[in-house]
Amino acid sequence: MNEMPNAGGVSAVPVKLDRVFDSCSDKDCITNLQVMLENGGDLPPQFTAVKTRCCTIDNVCMTVEPVPFNRGYYAVDVTYTFGVELLCYERSCESPSLLRGTASASKSVILYGSESNTKTFFSNGARIGDTNACCETVNLPTASCQCVEPIALETRIVNLTQGNAGEGCCCRRAVMLTLGVFSVVELTRPVTVTAAVYPYTVPAKTCSAQTDSPCEIFSRLSFPTEEFIPQLPDVPESF
Repeated sequence: MNEMPNAGGVSAVPVKLDRVFDSCSDKDCITNLQVMLENGGDLPPQFTAVKTRCCTIDNVCMTVEPVPFNRGYYAVDVTYTFGVELLCYERSCESPSLLRGTASASKSVILYGSESNTKTFFSNGARIGDTNACCETVNLPTASCQCVEPIALETRIVNLTQGNAGEGCCCRRAVMLTLGVFSVVELTRPVTVTAAVYPYTVPAKTCSAQTDSPCEIFSRLSFPTEEFIPQLPDVPESF
């Protein structure tokens, strides 16, 4: 093994990992996001109010393209696909009906991803880098997007007009959302670095399959006194 021993049993060894060359965090407020209902049609006319019951990020599609005249930088196009569950009311105090649909939104960011003119081939068949039509090596960084589930800020019914006036235009009822999305976008490349490695030690914890009864577990929990005390808001001193 290619390692360099040091004092105290610590060794410096080469490690292959993905280095983050650039990253950014976003707090996006996405407005006028139309929900495409599963039935493929309009919002039924009997519904007069809607609320968002649940909204999830079902998929994120990304493409990476070099930025012209700015070597080492790349445009990352991110497209979110949201899954939406709507509570639809005929009247405000009646039980709602559940409708499902999807929505999508896109954004672009520019990040530094460095340059590489190498190809890497792996024994499992994977490869990094390719050759384009001009016999040039194309080795793009890898983009990743971390995100939490979106926050539904607003849900409303709108009438969308189709066709031109005088030609039999019609209106469609649709649901529009305003979503808040927190995300982190990163560009990474595989690199080899030297890292300190400590000798392996056997865990001191003994494996056990014994389980306590639910009441024994509950008896060890502290009484949540703070949950029974009303929390008063902070009042400015000027009051």
